[in-house]
Amino acid sequence: MFSIITNQNQKNNDAQVNEGIRVKEMLVITETGEKLGVLSKNKAIEEAEVRNMDLVLVSPESNPPVAKMMDYSRFRFEQQKKAKEMKKKQKTISVQEIQLSPTIEKHDVETKLKKARTILIEKGNKIRVVLRLKGRMMAHQDIAKKVIDDFVEALSDCTTVESAVKLDGKSFIAVVAPKIEK
Repeated sequence: MFSIITNQNQKNNDAQVNEGIRVKEMLVITETGEKLGVLSKNKAIEEAEVRNMDLVLVSPESNPPVAKMMDYSRFRFEQQKKAKEMKKKQKTISVQEIQLSPTIEKHDVETKLKKARTILIEKGNKIRVVLRLKGRMMAHQDIAKKVIDDFVEALSDCTTVESAVKLDGKSFIAVVAPKIEK
């Protein structure tokens, strides 16, 4: 059960174990939580060997540093298992883009609204609504702003506005996210 962990493994796992411990004296705790007191490094490692355990420095910053006797391979396995569970529960949210035009027709707006609802509700992604102005359209920014405002307003029942409509160069941009239900 007693294993020697090399310095290379120690760097990867960021834990000081057995011979890799760099302090001279430490407070030693057994696997059951019983305090053995402040022991020298060699004495603590011998005590761990007797119990077929590894000595792991759990709190190197404290005064004196704290080391615990445990089955290090099982401890590492459990930490990796917890990390996998945490990663499994994470949800990545991407931002998808919907482009509009100031001259868009009513039916086209309805189609884009339907697509936006699908992205928001089923996929749970954010939407970046973009309305680009080209050429003489720049003279009618008020019409373009009304189109994008109406689009964002139509989605207001299932979204929260993360970034309000703003003019960025030749484009009106807004970012909406799905409503979080508690």
